[in-house]
Amino acid sequence: MTDHAIRLTSVIRRYGEGDGGVTGLDGVSLGFGQGTFTAVMGPSGSGKSTLLQCAAGLDRPTSGSVRVGGTELTGLSERRLTLLRRERIGFVFQSYNLLSSLTAEQNVLLPLRLAGRRVSKARAREALRRVGLGERARHRPAQLSGGQQQRVALARALITRPDVLFADEPTGALDSATGREVLALLRSLVDTEDRTIVMVTHDPVAASYADRVVFLVDGHVHGEVTGASAGEIAAGMTSLETGAPADGSQAGASEVVPC
Repeated sequence: MTDHAIRLTSVIRRYGEGDGGVTGLDGVSLGFGQGTFTAVMGPSGSGKSTLLQCAAGLDRPTSGSVRVGGTELTGLSERRLTLLRRERIGFVFQSYNLLSSLTAEQNVLLPLRLAGRRVSKARAREALRRVGLGERARHRPAQLSGGQQQRVALARALITRPDVLFADEPTGALDSATGREVLALLRSLVDTEDRTIVMVTHDPVAASYADRVVFLVDGHVHGEVTGASAGEIAAGMTSLETGAPADGSQAGASEVVPC
């Protein structure tokens, strides 16, 4: 059985108190295997971003367990949680989050500087080379296309050699051709480097690059499909909107098995 890079067990995340409170996640149990690529999908307000934030240690669940490898996150102090995120977790977001005054090389090295670790320009250039930007190290974000900026963000996420890479709508601001290039790069990180990637997306085409697609509705896991095409994933999303279980019947996949 595949080892879990991340495991959530009975995770509840509630915001506010009483009748005005909102439940973002309601008893979610999921495992993400080492060296796998998982896409998380669902309607607006389904809990996708809350799941990512809890799994990545950016937000604390109200109850339940979140483990990265053998480390339980829920009991860590803020300092230890910050250190864990810096050393073992990478992030890529839709908006790139690059500093405009820094070169690509300097942006990539930023996580190491913040962690007080030894900074190696050669290491930054190697990270940029891996994402196809070896010749752009001295360019600032304004001198790069959207796709190139996202690649810089990806190189920055990988510079610490994280156990898990979280991607929140990583192609949402890109045109379709550039988006496919970024998705192919993410896919190659799983296939050639045994990386673990968890990606939140609304796009069935993006999700089709993943090994597995997990559907959320109203804070609950509503089913999953594996090895599905973009059309099959789109059909699964349509079933969510009509209230039918997205249990993989369109793609021949099995229902989610709680971890």
